[in-house]
Amino acid sequence: MLFFITVISLVLILIVAPKKGQTNILVYISICSLIGAFSVSSVKGLGIAIKELLEWKPVYKHPLVFVLLAVLVLSVTTQINYLNKALDTFNTSLVTPIYYVFFTSMVVTCSAILFQEWYGMKAGDIIGTLSGFFTIINGIFLLHAFNFKLLKLRREVTDAPPPHFYNFLLSKLDS
Repeated sequence: MLFFITVISLVLILIVAPKKGQTNILVYISICSLIGAFSVSSVKGLGIAIKELLEWKPVYKHPLVFVLLAVLVLSVTTQINYLNKALDTFNTSLVTPIYYVFFTSMVVTCSAILFQEWYGMKAGDIIGTLSGFFTIINGIFLLHAFNFKLLKLRREVTDAPPPHFYNFLLSKLDS
């Protein structure tokens, strides 16, 4: 899984982003989301290491802790870099919901595969979790879809000529 995410991320960063990043919002957001799965997994691993360190276990002797720390620093800086590029290039009201949905989807998928969190869950719990996740995704979509339509409608109303202009036109048409 991590190899697959790494390869896709590198292809997006090295090949796709220079060509399509300025015109397609999904390029930068996909990079952020894929790399975000690394950062969340690294934080989870470091959290486990810190917990064991507090129990006086010598986790600092294992190189995995330092690999996780390096992956965390690299993934967070890359993620912030491409998120800033997305926000500089595209409208924030578009970037935010798309990024939230992609990031959350990637983190849930990566955690399910990497940490095997869903193997101990009952079918009802999995259905409930997925139903809640899809409800949140639909809610975000609806909020931003209607927000965008309201902003567009507000812009049309404020850009319209004043009402006395219509009365003037109607009086000219009647005469």
